[in-house]
Amino acid sequence: MSSDKPSVIMREEVIVVHTWTMRIHLASDHAGFDLKTELSAHLTNQGHEVIDHGALTYEPLDDYPTMCIACGEAVVQDFGSLGIVIGGSGNGEQIAANKVSGVRAALAWNEETARLARQHNNANVVSIGARMHCLEDALTIVDAFIAEEFSEDERHQRRINLLAQYEAARA
Repeated sequence: MSSDKPSVIMREEVIVVHTWTMRIHLASDHAGFDLKTELSAHLTNQGHEVIDHGALTYEPLDDYPTMCIACGEAVVQDFGSLGIVIGGSGNGEQIAANKVSGVRAALAWNEETARLARQHNNANVVSIGARMHCLEDALTIVDAFIAEEFSEDERHQRRINLLAQYEAARA
């Protein structure tokens, strides 16, 4: 992360101020393709480095697991980065990303669930349903997810450790 200049985004009484830039990995299927394009521009305008893992073109018969797994793998390998996976509902994309060991993907459907995913679960990937949200709401969800930090509360870390131990035992 670097702290070049703060970016400020204002939308209906919500002000999000980012004083850092992040590397953010994106993936979508055909249903999330247009939203992914909008999010990429939005995040780039905020100064973030965006890496697109596909779909790179609109293809109505594409399969989201390939792109979402690639996004998840990149997030795990790129410490400190975050990921965003997008589909029609976001459900399948969340499931696919969570198949990657070390990914904690959360389906967010509003600003509060995005913040809680980071605060309580230290989620490193957020999943969004493009057919479930207007652009304005999707931007609010993404901005909240990126801006929030893990609370580092002992009870939340303990639960994350239990999940990591389960993952390690299965590997």
